[in-house]
This record gives sequence, structure tokens and C-alpha cells, in this order.
Amino acid sequence: MSGPARWVFILLGLGATASAQVAPPVSGGVYTCVDAKGRKLTADRPIQECIDREQKILNPSGTVRAKVGPSLTAKEQADIEAKEKREAEERSRNAEEKRRDRALLVRYPAKAVHDQERADALAQIAVVVKAATNRLDELAKQRVAIDAEMEFYKKDPTKAPAYLRRQLEENSQSQGVQRRFIGEQEAEAKRVNARFDDELVRLRQLWAAAAAVPK
Repeated sequence: MSGPARWVFILLGLGATASAQVAPPVSGGVYTCVDAKGRKLTADRPIQECIDREQKILNPSGTVRAKVGPSLTAKEQADIEAKEKREAEERSRNAEEKRRDRALLVRYPAKAVHDQERADALAQIAVVVKAATNRLDELAKQRVAIDAEMEFYKKDPTKAPAYLRRQLEENSQSQGVQRRFIGEQEAEAKRVNARFDDELVRLRQLWAAAAAVPK
């Protein structure tokens, strides 16, 4: 096929496979392939009938210069790109996991070190809770004195002096603040323990793996 007829044939073929990505022709190369009907075809550019299979690019001497794989549809190309993205993300996750593992081993070469850091972290929280508890005890003692004064106005608390009502309100608010703060610190202690527990599970695996490596 040559001349205008050949170009009409190529244009029709391109129109039928508009969604496929066709590689640009190689200058001076001869494309050859066997199509789905078993016919051996040749052309000076990618052959549309073989868009779904491998094509060889021949030198003028007949030797194989290169091979091109099947051209891909937009969906096929998108699927490949999505797969490559997933694989890249997986490699990134694996690399990050290995980095964290190395950091854990450096920070905690033995269980005693890990246990000590857990104890130190919990001790810091305990100091803060103790201070808040002491403040709560002080507020409770103040409340006893305030309640004793309010006893004179128990029939009608609204007749109590403004300063006394203000002390009562401030004391109640302060006790509430301290109780909430203590609750937050107790929750933080649970989070710290959970983190160290999770780390310990992984560290046991890392320590065992490190011990199994021949010295």
C-alpha cells in the first residue's frame, strides 16, 4: 500500500484507536509485526493493526534496531501509573518504617533503657498531678471556711455578702479546674503507657532480630 491510499488507511486506523497512546515513528526505521490474523505487516511507522502487541523496528539491513511494546489506552496507562504510585508509596512506607526501627534501636538498645524512660515520663506526670492534688486540698479547706460563713445565710443565700458569694463561686470554679486538670494528666499517663507498650512490642522483635545476626 502506498501513496494517498496508505495515508487514508493510517488516518482511519488512528481514528479507530484515538484513546491509545502511539509512539512517534523512528526515523529511518522499518516497523514489522504479526497481527491478530497471523499476517506479517511492515510499515515506516507504528502499525495500527499491531497496536496491541510487540512491534520490531528494523534497520535497513534487516537487523533489529529496537522493540516497542503494545501501545496503551488511556485507561491502561492510568492503571499502570496508579500501580507505580502505589508501589512508590509502599517503598516510601517501608523506608520510613526502617528509619523508625533504626531510631528505636539507637534510642533503646536494651529493655532497661526503655523501662527507665517510661518511668521518667510517668514520674513527671505524677509530679504535676501531686501539685494539682495539693492545690485541690487547699481549696477544699478554704471551702470548709466559706461554708461555715455561709451557714448563717443557709435560709436565704442571696443575703450573703457579695465578697462571700464571690469566694464561694471562685472556689467552686477553681476546684473544677483542678479536677479537670488532674483528669487530663491521668489520661496523658494512659497515653504514655500505651505508647511505651506499643514500642515495646516492636522493640522485642528488633532486639530478637539483632541478637540473631551473627557477630
